[in-house]
Amino acid sequence: MDQMSMNGYELLDFGGGRRLERFGPWIIDRPCPAAEPFAPAEAALWRQAHARFERDVKKSDASGKSDVSGESGRWTTVESLPERWTIGPEPFHLELKLSPFGHLGVFAEQADNWRWIADRVARADRPLAVLNLFGYTGASTLAAAAAGAAEVVHVDAAHNTIRWARRNAEISGLADAPIRWIAEDASKFVRRELKRGNAYDAVILDPPSYGHGRRGEVWRLSKHLAWLLADCAALTAGRRSFMLLTAHTPEYDEGRLAAMLAEALGETDEAGGRLSARAMSIRGADGRELPSGSAARWSVG
Repeated sequence: MDQMSMNGYELLDFGGGRRLERFGPWIIDRPCPAAEPFAPAEAALWRQAHARFERDVKKSDASGKSDVSGESGRWTTVESLPERWTIGPEPFHLELKLSPFGHLGVFAEQADNWRWIADRVARADRPLAVLNLFGYTGASTLAAAAAGAAEVVHVDAAHNTIRWARRNAEISGLADAPIRWIAEDASKFVRRELKRGNAYDAVILDPPSYGHGRRGEVWRLSKHLAWLLADCAALTAGRRSFMLLTAHTPEYDEGRLAAMLAEALGETDEAGGRLSARAMSIRGADGRELPSGSAARWSVG
């Protein structure tokens, strides 16, 4: 996949289980399991990092052997970074900050999907109602809204992430766009929409391997994804324009995602739809590709 066409972003180097990225003027060094098989190409670049994230380590047994636990950790900064700063994948903007989990508020590998979403919305024969599940800080939501969607419903289980996404809409000039912000468990929300008789033209979903809903609902990709896809198929039946499924779980490559999406949608392509799949990646400054998950797409036209 092409390097992310986002103002102020660059993958400078990766290897040894880490990646070095530039977000605006700031260079960030973070863990990256997908970078384990690679060796860093430019050792000198890593010394320029303004911040480095290390995951928490705990004692795993009586032997004292250490083990990295979970996703939380700590940041070490060598220069005073601002609490927040902004970069822009035009025509919208994203506010970034150092989170306790090593994230900054954007997943660069999704850039091609944002372009695809915007293209699908803009080319549709009618204004679309779009549902974005596991919406995080809202880039896919903003891509759809900026392209002219009739309505975008953004669902994420975390209130703080919803607030972050709304802030991104504000700084992008989309505060008054037809976006509904829902802090809810994704599966529960979809089931409720089906019971209400509501329907959508498109669904975007980027589910995690594991997670919790607002009221302690447990999400496991291996257990719940097939059910959620079936519900999303029902939610778009008879009016489906596109669906986008992405994942970062190693066992779920593009072939498996495509097969699951095809099964959920049924054997026949509704209204001449087309299914495609691809591995997601980010191109580094030296031309190497960093594997970054998988995507499956279904669309008409």
